[in-house]
Amino acid sequence: MYQDELLEIGDNKQTMEDHFYQLVPFGTGGMRGKLGAGTNRINIHTIRLVAEGLARQIESQGEVAKISGVVIAYDTRHFSQEFAYETAGVLAVYGIRSYVFSESRPTPELSFAIRYLAAYAGVVITASHNPKEYNGFKVYGQDGAQLTPQFADEVSEHMKSVEDIFKIHSLTKDELFTSGYCIEILEKLDDAYNSALKTLVHVNGKKDINIVYTPLHGAGLVPTKRALKDAGFTNVHIVNEQAIQDGDFSTVLYPNPEETLAFEMGIDLGKKVGAELILATDPDADRLGVAILNGDYYQLLTGNQLGALLLNYILSTKQQAGTLPLNGAMLKTIVTSELGTAIADSFNIQTINTLTGFKYIAEKIAEFETTSEHSFLFGYEESYGYLAGNFVRDKDAVQIALLTAEMASYYKEQNLSLLDVLNSLYQQHGYYQEKLLSFTYEGMEGQKRIINIMEHFRNKKSVEIAGIKVIAKEDYKVGFTYLANGEKQKLTLPKTDVLKYRLKDDSWICIRPSGTEPKCKVYIGVKKESKAEADETVANIEEFIRELIL
Repeated sequence: MYQDELLEIGDNKQTMEDHFYQLVPFGTGGMRGKLGAGTNRINIHTIRLVAEGLARQIESQGEVAKISGVVIAYDTRHFSQEFAYETAGVLAVYGIRSYVFSESRPTPELSFAIRYLAAYAGVVITASHNPKEYNGFKVYGQDGAQLTPQFADEVSEHMKSVEDIFKIHSLTKDELFTSGYCIEILEKLDDAYNSALKTLVHVNGKKDINIVYTPLHGAGLVPTKRALKDAGFTNVHIVNEQAIQDGDFSTVLYPNPEETLAFEMGIDLGKKVGAELILATDPDADRLGVAILNGDYYQLLTGNQLGALLLNYILSTKQQAGTLPLNGAMLKTIVTSELGTAIADSFNIQTINTLTGFKYIAEKIAEFETTSEHSFLFGYEESYGYLAGNFVRDKDAVQIALLTAEMASYYKEQNLSLLDVLNSLYQQHGYYQEKLLSFTYEGMEGQKRIINIMEHFRNKKSVEIAGIKVIAKEDYKVGFTYLANGEKQKLTLPKTDVLKYRLKDDSWICIRPSGTEPKCKVYIGVKKESKAEADETVANIEEFIRELIL
């Protein structure tokens, strides 16, 4: 499969090292990496290895787990379908049943399907919003959420016990279907998922808003188009060139709705049809990007802005309907804007912060169901991930595309745009501005560089950042907050390699290595009285950070 690539590498020591210096890391988010030859690449052998680890873990749990089986979905990337059936082939060797989607479907539908079918686990072959060179293997537990650390560790240990990666047995596709251990699924799950989406409708107003939608060549087209149509949104225009399932994502540089360039074709169509709202989902449709008409141009909303709008919409409509629970809670990550907290406070709704990663939000939802301490209302993270309906336990761009269309229509009936509503939130709560800085370091040397950056910040005694006094440093790796007065307080969240600085003017900075890409990420958040003040403060902090890192 990758013979030519290996021949090209030849005696290039650095390139060979990059391809083979490690196994693609596997953790609670599964594994993700570049396609290619070598142990540090996603290929048929590394896919079989993680499938073998999962199969051995399931076998250790007994016959009930094996019969309950594994749901397998995949996006539109190169080899995604092949890797899905390879996974089912390895599981079948152990007598483990698989339910495989016969067409590409979104990650959130996979999460839904695990719960609907009462499966033991789920797998989705995807690299989310990464470039075309990537693919991955994401594993979910029987609750429909990403793996717990214990489950991930068990799979990882079983992977380490494999003596020869090239001798892992997998049934061929023909053998798989004659074995009786593989069941293809599609229409029944589509229908059930769509029925669940319908329960999210908040108001029954006009649905005449003019929408452009692009799946960016990914798996979101079928369920998103259907959800909008069934909810009454008939004025929906699809970017046909990007409705083609294409693992090269040939019309975009990156299939990431966080990127302005990903909206180019959507905006072009929007101008032609007079769209008021443009929606874009990433390849596995767990992230949603939104652009709104602002005069004569389209303005992209940040993940923090859309999250704040959706939160305010959900809480206000529930309050008007008299259905806002007294014990309601909103969930967000520690790197997400504090505007959401201010909005929740105004409705007397509690905000609960989690570590970065939607698995922690899903964990809290499950906790609420067990304890009844809170009622889940909404969860989100700044990186374009949102969840409103708890029938899914991961971020869900399909349900949020539906809610965003409904929200825009609701405000349109009041002669308000989403921008009008956003500005009113700033007037009420203060002007919040955020920015993400990403520093990419490839390969083994890059990994060392990221470790060094984290340790540099961890060991540096920062009194000020960009001239603003540091009042607290939260070090999640050791589990303590260090206050400026010398006091030390214990953090309640799990330990992880994250640092967060809180500044005297309500600004904050958070630094962490990415869990899925070779990047060190720095998040900046500020709150000021005006956009100009916020922009200036963000720029000053960014300059300070870049001087330290570069």
